[in-house]
Amino acid sequence: MVRDMTHGSPLKLIFGFWLPLLLGNLFQQVYNVADSVIVGRFVGVKAFAGVSATGALNFMIIGLLLGMCSGCAIPVAQAFGENDPRKMRRYFANAIYLCGGLSIVMSVATALGARGVLRLIGTPEDILDEAYSYIVIIFAGMSATMLYNLGSGVLRAVGNTRTPLFFLVMACVINVVLDLLFVAVLHMGVAGAAVATISAQLLSGLLCMWVIFRRYDVLRIRGSEWTPDPECLKTLAGMGLPMGLQFSITAIGSLILQTAVNGLGSDAVAAIGAGGKVYTLFCCPFEAIGATMATWAGQNLGARRVDRVRAGVRNCLMVMTVYALAALLLVRFCGEPLVRLFITGDNDMIVLNALKHLRMVVRFFIPLLCIFVFRNCLQGLGFSRIAMFAGLFEMIGRTFVAFALVGPMGFDGAILANPAAWIMANLLLIPAYFHAIHTLERVPERALAKAA
Repeated sequence: MVRDMTHGSPLKLIFGFWLPLLLGNLFQQVYNVADSVIVGRFVGVKAFAGVSATGALNFMIIGLLLGMCSGCAIPVAQAFGENDPRKMRRYFANAIYLCGGLSIVMSVATALGARGVLRLIGTPEDILDEAYSYIVIIFAGMSATMLYNLGSGVLRAVGNTRTPLFFLVMACVINVVLDLLFVAVLHMGVAGAAVATISAQLLSGLLCMWVIFRRYDVLRIRGSEWTPDPECLKTLAGMGLPMGLQFSITAIGSLILQTAVNGLGSDAVAAIGAGGKVYTLFCCPFEAIGATMATWAGQNLGARRVDRVRAGVRNCLMVMTVYALAALLLVRFCGEPLVRLFITGDNDMIVLNALKHLRMVVRFFIPLLCIFVFRNCLQGLGFSRIAMFAGLFEMIGRTFVAFALVGPMGFDGAILANPAAWIMANLLLIPAYFHAIHTLERVPERALAKAA
């Protein structure tokens, strides 16, 4: 199944594409949530804090790879909009080389240096071993993460969101079963949770690639199309590296903040982790609309329909603002039971702080929505460097909070980090989006060059 998003109702096409992505994001979050819930309940709060302490480091390293995979899918989407199958296949082949090579190099380097980095960021000694046991396995399995994200990104580029969803649901069920087996039955601790996650990702990635090569003639790479092409590699790197660096630069701010939170003790780490897990679930609709807008913008740029890009953005903002307001109400009434999924026993202060963190970030969901819509739209239009600089702005916001507010305000200062980062990023993204749209509309040859 392929889906051409260059003709028809923007609202119907966007949200028809978005719904399977949303379900996929929700199930993908089950990987992390299942790990955290099972670890928290069967191993303990310290083990949960250890897994939580790896979040920023995980995001910084894995984010580079995920951004690369997402960026490599955009030229495929643009070639699809141009109706040029051979160009699509050449981009896909070279994306395999680029992302595959990067994942292998990163796996070796990060697995070797994981313990040293955890010490560098001040991970509390009482959770250091747990944090290391989890993150070193996640890093070692980076190629499995790459396989699924590249395969699903290419399928989305041609309009198919249902197949990756189907395989992700299957892998999610397997992940939960393996979590229970490794952690609750075999008592492997946090290492068992990490092995379960990597195993499930590997399965879903292999299935995505099997479908691409077995059922999609338009993507089945032929003969000389497997030959590495310097121009294709340059285009893919030019699109993917800024997106990957945007994730990593953003994560540097999170890592600096994590260092400051680590100084508050393992209870504060657990509270930030629990609130963050719940808020990440509520963010799934925004992540899905972001991925939708990247494909929407890429295909319509390839078809020289910049006017449809503008219409799609307008529809997204209106509908998703309603969701942001609904999420605020849901957290108000259901936040505490959700937080208690991760924190068991007599830990009321941890629960209280986790809930305070969750309620703070949800109040700023509309700025977060703007980031996902405008950043991904700019990436789909080929302005990936702007997205990278937006990541720099986010880093500045979080770093300011870490250095200026956590010391005097403690935990209350730490929970202001995400809102500050989102507001900073929008100071760049919103005017950059309107400038890009006006430029492409007024100078049509710019649209042709971006899509070429």
